[in-house]
Amino acid sequence: MKAASYFFKTYKEVPREAQTPSHILMHRAGMIQKLSSGIYSYLPLALRSLKKIETIIREELDSRGCQEVLMPAVQPGELWEESGRWNYYGPELLRFKDRKNADYCLGPTHEEVITDMVRRNLTSYKQLPLNLYQIQTKFRDEIRPRFGLMRGREFIMKDAYSFDVNEDDAKKSYKIMYDAYNAVFKRCGLEFRAVDAATGAIGGDMSHEFQVLAETGEDEILSCSSCSYSANVEKAVSGKVVEKPQKIGSKDISEVHTPGMKTVEEVASFLSLDPSMLIKTLIYLVDDKPVAVLVRGNCEANESKIQAFLGGNAVAPADEETVKRVTGAEVGFAGPRGLKEGIAILVDKQIYGDTGYACGANKTDYHLTGIDPENDIKADKTGDFTFALEGDPCPHCGGTLKKFRGIEVGQVFYLGTKYSSPMKCIFIDNEGKEQTAVMGCYGIGVSRTMAAAIEQNHDDMGIIWPAAIAPFEVIVIPIQGGNDLVENTAENIYSELKKSGVDVILDDRNLRAGVKFNDADLVGYPVQIICGSRLVEQGLVEIKVRKTGEKSEVKIEEAPEVIKEMLLAL
Repeated sequence: MKAASYFFKTYKEVPREAQTPSHILMHRAGMIQKLSSGIYSYLPLALRSLKKIETIIREELDSRGCQEVLMPAVQPGELWEESGRWNYYGPELLRFKDRKNADYCLGPTHEEVITDMVRRNLTSYKQLPLNLYQIQTKFRDEIRPRFGLMRGREFIMKDAYSFDVNEDDAKKSYKIMYDAYNAVFKRCGLEFRAVDAATGAIGGDMSHEFQVLAETGEDEILSCSSCSYSANVEKAVSGKVVEKPQKIGSKDISEVHTPGMKTVEEVASFLSLDPSMLIKTLIYLVDDKPVAVLVRGNCEANESKIQAFLGGNAVAPADEETVKRVTGAEVGFAGPRGLKEGIAILVDKQIYGDTGYACGANKTDYHLTGIDPENDIKADKTGDFTFALEGDPCPHCGGTLKKFRGIEVGQVFYLGTKYSSPMKCIFIDNEGKEQTAVMGCYGIGVSRTMAAAIEQNHDDMGIIWPAAIAPFEVIVIPIQGGNDLVENTAENIYSELKKSGVDVILDDRNLRAGVKFNDADLVGYPVQIICGSRLVEQGLVEIKVRKTGEKSEVKIEEAPEVIKEMLLAL
């Protein structure tokens, strides 16, 4: 490919909404073009990177027995009604009606469609295991699209779905895909972590996210300094051991007037207590039913853990009216004693480490002191309902949890029969009995992986591509245009590299050397070959490695072999 005829243009200016490095640099490098909020066109440079990521994905999945399909982006609402997600999924699901007034949506994911596809063809256990995948455009109507491809409404995704005869085999399929994802992101040249994760709207009871480490990442990860344990903060578990209660404070419960004091900080200061010695009683709505969750005052309730504990049902903070109805008090004075009869009380296990707590009195402007959780709180369930913190002990080995920021680029889910059961995806087993297929689902954000690679690999000059997913691996830059020796040398090196299978572009544009150098750094070609008259006359060219900035001079005839060796190391 030659740059003079290539469809790209670099820019100095940055769109006002561009805040992240990937958004800024992909715009400046002429890789993406905004069409509408959260919707982008991919120009040739970006598409080349996307295709390389897709090729890596296909090679890893195909080698593990997966088969590629392609499903419609437009999905009938009746399938989503059948699975129970039509009303549950939320406003991110873009719904519309056709001319016959039938409900449809633009697919944000394809669990319903793939389950329907398989159930139409599945009859016998002999057809399983089965793993089908596609690489396709998805649409999620994000309330606030931002960060370019990192949080867009339309995006390119690889989604795969496994079907097995039983839970044991389904978990083997899960492990196969887990290993495949590790191989994919390793081949993409990314530094990443596979972390325990919450299942969210997809459902299921086991999941791992694949997080590309980057300072600009939206997600927080806790990773052990001594073992391989890593988890999204939504799922991370602290290894803290709850000791036997230390008897402190009064044994008697007292009601204390705390006028207008609603926050933990205000009440703790007024009562001369550490915030950890307050019990926060949080009222949530779960399927429109109120639930009370009790956590220490210095801890934050983890709604993902609460949701998982309650079987994946939607969890949302209760409105003021519900809080008043359940507690009999204004917001800020809820407590575990005297709640409306019938409300479930979930108590975080960390509360049982002490006695002598204070909590809301379920009476406006009053709190209770001297609370002993063992004797004074009637818990319906006890569990882990708070976020683990940096510095906490690892739950596996006792090492220290360290915090990182990451960008989620992939996730694997063990679904069980969440979709196959309501949608009746069944088969006949080896005993002639009807059984329900056991499923897993596995997603990779292809366009997000490209953006995440830039978030992790860039500097003040531009992108620093991992060689495996760079639009081009090498750029040949002739300078002193009009010099036949220089231009012929550049052309010969370009042709030789192209013949040997190197992905190379020749910058034959009639521009100043400085512009070419700046563009090469901005776009981020892993290797630059610079052909200038002074060196060419000596039989030499200069080679620059974009990642390190290291420069070297090599003989013209040796350049192609040197370049191929360099690329193997990048």
